[in-house]
Amino acid sequence: MAIQNAADIFREFLKNGSNRITPERFEILDAALEFKGHFSADELFIEMKKKNSLISRATVYNTLELLAQCELLSICNFGDKMKRFESNFKKQLHDHLICVDCGRILEFASNGLDKIEQQVCRDLNFLPSSFSFNIFARCKKGKNCKYFHGN
Repeated sequence: MAIQNAADIFREFLKNGSNRITPERFEILDAALEFKGHFSADELFIEMKKKNSLISRATVYNTLELLAQCELLSICNFGDKMKRFESNFKKQLHDHLICVDCGRILEFASNGLDKIEQQVCRDLNFLPSSFSFNIFARCKKGKNCKYFHGN
């Protein structure tokens, strides 16, 4: 079986869900997959506008939700009540370390965490689907951290 590209996966998802297949949705897919790091819908919208896109804010919001439903994007919650997204497409599984002072987000991978997920699900009679692990901490430099925004 050939490996599908993101556009094929999204097209199939839209078709199976009786959703409209539009060029705007694929423009958003491309922009989301090209975005470096984590982003909010507004950040993606602004980046697209900077590149002279005619896309509407509502289309960005709606399409990001569809991309998360078909698992090309993950929705991240870093404790600040802002929904962020990141690409899942051809990306290594990872977790997050978030500074509660400056908001800096570092990605890391740890082989042991998936074993914990499996053990907890087994112990509580669940079938694992996915998991997300976030560590909230403070940079060692605290308020002297070069990323500090005074939050």
